[in-house]
Amino acid sequence: MQLKGLQGGLYRPLSPEQIETIHDAALTILEQTGMGYENGLEATVEMLEDHGAEVDHKSRRIKFPRHIIEQAIVKAPSQVILCGRQPEHDLDLREDKVHLGTGGAAIKIIDLETKELRATTLEDLYEVSRVVDQLANIHFLVRPCIPTDLKKEDYDINMFYACLKATQKHVMSGVNDEEGLRRVIDLAAMIAGGKDKLAERPFISFITSIAISPLKLCTQSTLIMQEANRNRIPVAISSAPMAGSTSPVTMAGTLAQLHAEELAGIAICQLTTPGAPVLYGGIPGLVNLASMGYAGGPVEFGMMNAAAHQLADHINIPNYNSAGLADSKEPDAQAAWEKSLTLILAAMAGSNYIHHSAGMLESMLTIAHEQFVMDDEIIGNCCRVLKGIEVDAEHLALEVIESVGPGGNYMSSPHTMAHMRREYFQGNGVTNRKSRDRWEKDGGLDAREKAREIAKKLIANRETAYIDPDTDRAIRDKYTIHLKEEK
Repeated sequence: MQLKGLQGGLYRPLSPEQIETIHDAALTILEQTGMGYENGLEATVEMLEDHGAEVDHKSRRIKFPRHIIEQAIVKAPSQVILCGRQPEHDLDLREDKVHLGTGGAAIKIIDLETKELRATTLEDLYEVSRVVDQLANIHFLVRPCIPTDLKKEDYDINMFYACLKATQKHVMSGVNDEEGLRRVIDLAAMIAGGKDKLAERPFISFITSIAISPLKLCTQSTLIMQEANRNRIPVAISSAPMAGSTSPVTMAGTLAQLHAEELAGIAICQLTTPGAPVLYGGIPGLVNLASMGYAGGPVEFGMMNAAAHQLADHINIPNYNSAGLADSKEPDAQAAWEKSLTLILAAMAGSNYIHHSAGMLESMLTIAHEQFVMDDEIIGNCCRVLKGIEVDAEHLALEVIESVGPGGNYMSSPHTMAHMRREYFQGNGVTNRKSRDRWEKDGGLDAREKAREIAKKLIANRETAYIDPDTDRAIRDKYTIHLKEEK
């Protein structure tokens, strides 16, 4: 059953009138309040000023007339293709087409063998990425954890290397600086067989968190975004205000500020390189006012991220956002309901590129191998909802009903044999629908233990390595690669 790139748009938390109201509010924010900026953005600010922005250099404030935003929206592509290493992994981002994958920057992992919490390493990133590569319902890989065993200067190149060696799916991540970005582009070009081939099929992209909410441009992320724009590598303009902390406590106020930050980023992107591939990267979140920590599990998180897709769709730009986080510390029932609620809302809304969808626990601080496996099953169920119910002559089965007749049964019907695996989502083996007796004979494993068993089998599969030996040697000769060579 093909469960990628299905059509959403079934859930619309905002009415057309509310979308217009929020869009207009965001334009007003940019005109009247504007965006602040850090040191080091002089060339970017000069570019904006040359195109009509009002800049107060003393207070470091940029005000955007509406025409700058409106012109940028027209230039930005309405469709972005994020390529895999093979065409079957390509992601067609447009309208309400839905794709779900990993994300985050976790610094802790629940060890698969001991179940103890420990710091994440480069080897963890590689093994988790290999698990993701083999899970059919996870459509792309955004780096899910930080290799805490690496020095900063080695981080970018090693992180992308580990991901690209582990999977053929599209790989996205942030980088620390412009030099890191250039090194990663060079790495990808070596794997692709040249910079021209990478430009034809960009199987990497970058997260650029240009907004320090509320309403301030981050120098490093803005410069990284602009360099990626010049290289025509797709970027997600990430803005992640937290309601009650870095944005108004109300959902409407958070969405208005978020939309303003996104529009400012899109304007800079399109002034830098008209037509550069960009994703509207709004990730509206919440603060837990009791602890002042991030809250990724509430149902309102799903509602706001669904609304963010509507705002992106309003300006006809594909979006990147978030769902599937959990505030739970373990792969338990709380994690299941938090993930399921936010994932189904974002998917039904039609969000194009939903990251954080697999593996995340403890509000993005922690990952677990078994959680990726369980989330693959949750994602598959969400996508099955999008697939809907087919109604045609074959599926109505009038001839079959006639042949079986009153009092018969359909168990041995050829029609049943033909459709029983295609009509219903089969899962990856975590869900157990056997009798209790059979379940007990098979070991009586609960969902978490079954997922741990599946994860171990996926990690044991050492047959796949997606960088050929000659290229791997060339990369290791050029860069300091810390991942051990496999014999």
